[in-house]
Amino acid sequence: MADPVRLKGQSIDRRVRKDEGGVWETVKVVVQALVIALVVRTFLFQPFNIPSGSLIPTLLIGDYLFVSKYSYGYSHFSFPLSPDLFSGRLLSSSPKRGDVAVFKLPRDGQTDYIKRVIGLPGDKIQLKDARLYINGVEVQREATTPVETKDQFDHDVKVPTYTETLPGGVSHLIIQRDGDNGFYSNTPVYEVPPGEYFMMGDNRDNSTDSRVSPEQGGVGYVPLENFIGRAEIIFFSIDEDTPVWQFWKWPSEIRWDRIFKPVR
Repeated sequence: MADPVRLKGQSIDRRVRKDEGGVWETVKVVVQALVIALVVRTFLFQPFNIPSGSLIPTLLIGDYLFVSKYSYGYSHFSFPLSPDLFSGRLLSSSPKRGDVAVFKLPRDGQTDYIKRVIGLPGDKIQLKDARLYINGVEVQREATTPVETKDQFDHDVKVPTYTETLPGGVSHLIIQRDGDNGFYSNTPVYEVPPGEYFMMGDNRDNSTDSRVSPEQGGVGYVPLENFIGRAEIIFFSIDEDTPVWQFWKWPSEIRWDRIFKPVR
């Protein structure tokens, strides 16, 4: 006759092994998911959120978007923590005029910035009375419906809005909070060095961009190596005064009309 105590012990051992196997399977699934997420983030798409209004009206504070990492190839800035593994870019492709791109701020190599590509290597860029000139030719712009934004005192104001068409045919909206007499509305001629790019915000009077040198706390010219990727699509958007973790406010505060909107 079988020993009932021993059978009970064997049953317990089997349950323990089964539980351990279940835990190990869960760990493997979690590790695999993390590896897949890391690969996707490093080589395909990386999420970013918009913390400032420098690209209004194209991007608003509270927008969350995906950036394609493969658009310009890969530099050491493409990897988490930017390890100094190599110089230059692998599978490199040049940014195009009009792209909205994320890059590492040249003066520190750490801060993520997002601006629009305005000047290509060798271009001459200038603003005169808020009109953009590229290689001596004034960029076409047409007035459109004013939009509401914040002024420097955080008051709601309606501001002039224009459709600007860059050489090559890319059209996008810009706003001029201070009209044609903003602080950066008249500039010297900027000659973009080889291998570097001139970046600007669509909110022309509220954007610290390539018009401001690194010594003055600005962006300056951006080397190709610093580019992270091209902004592709908004996957989430919430009112700028609502923290994203306050999910109970989402039904009324989410900007539903901006979700899945391409970035152009």
